[in-house]
Amino acid sequence: MLFSVTMDLLFKERGDQGGEFKTMHITYHTIDLKLKHPFRISRSVSETRKNVIVEIDGGIGEAAPSPYYGDNAETVIECLEKVKDQIGDDPFQIETVLSNLNDKISGNYPAKAAIDMALYDLIGKRLNIPVHKLFGLDGKKQLVTSFTIGIDTPDKMKEKTREAKDFLVYKVKVGVENDIEMVKAVREVTDAKIRVDANAGWKDAEEALTKIDQLKKYKIEFVEQPIDPNDKEGLLKIKRESEIPIFIDEHLMTSKDIPGFVGLCDGINIKLAKCGGIREALRMIHVARAHGLQVMIGCMIESSVGIAAAAQLGSLADYLDLDSNLLISNDPYEGMTVKGGMIYLSDKPGLGIIPKNM
Repeated sequence: MLFSVTMDLLFKERGDQGGEFKTMHITYHTIDLKLKHPFRISRSVSETRKNVIVEIDGGIGEAAPSPYYGDNAETVIECLEKVKDQIGDDPFQIETVLSNLNDKISGNYPAKAAIDMALYDLIGKRLNIPVHKLFGLDGKKQLVTSFTIGIDTPDKMKEKTREAKDFLVYKVKVGVENDIEMVKAVREVTDAKIRVDANAGWKDAEEALTKIDQLKKYKIEFVEQPIDPNDKEGLLKIKRESEIPIFIDEHLMTSKDIPGFVGLCDGINIKLAKCGGIREALRMIHVARAHGLQVMIGCMIESSVGIAAAAQLGSLADYLDLDSNLLISNDPYEGMTVKGGMIYLSDKPGLGIIPKNM
């Protein structure tokens, strides 16, 4: 019965029995996301972020460019303009579509991620199932996400932690001079798990190991990106001597980069906007597992569109850091449910996201 219903839906989309899909086209618009608090990490501070929403025949995706990687809304739009009429007529040929896209354009991962998300959303809607079911994943599995506490004064960080008191895990940004004091402040107001992310802010392995030793008393779950990712010798030293697990994020973009960090860390942070979307993220998960690495799925500053897309693969990860839609005050979309620090996947077709007030 399910197969029959699915085929009926496909035939309706094609317009006749066995006909071809209509040529797909990309449309897009920018959104200005406003952060509830200035979001400071070791190298920058943000109050707003301009993202690009992409639609493909009713499927929706989000490009979340990061200046750190040389991307912005303009580079995303430039990429979309180059390929908007060249993505074929069949979303179910997603492997071919995305491979052709990679052949035509290097980099531009946020734009590619938005196209990837939109195609998966479209496929899910045509089949009338959530995207996670396309991969045979359990949509009912408990998905715990951390809540990020950006760099601030210790008192302000206490306040931010209290505001998010229902979360089970906090990710504290570090990598500055008084970061031990900041972590201490967060620990004073919560018994929840704490992870720290230096965003490569510690200058070398010696400083990182000193800081990690000082952090042990605050029961840190793991340390993300302690130093410059190009300092492979330093990372090796930290991995060998640290009693706390080490995760890598910066400059680990796609599955091809993973072998270069084997032996230098315990796990990796995968972000759709950094790797090019759901398809490549799934590939990264498998490559990481093959190398005995743990997996965290994280995010840039994104609306519920990007977060919902990443959460579709949530059951395959060891850790989730999918909270940026909660850090902004003007999320234009809804459908993501987060309660008590838990993400609940929608059972609606595709990504399960719709514009607010629709």
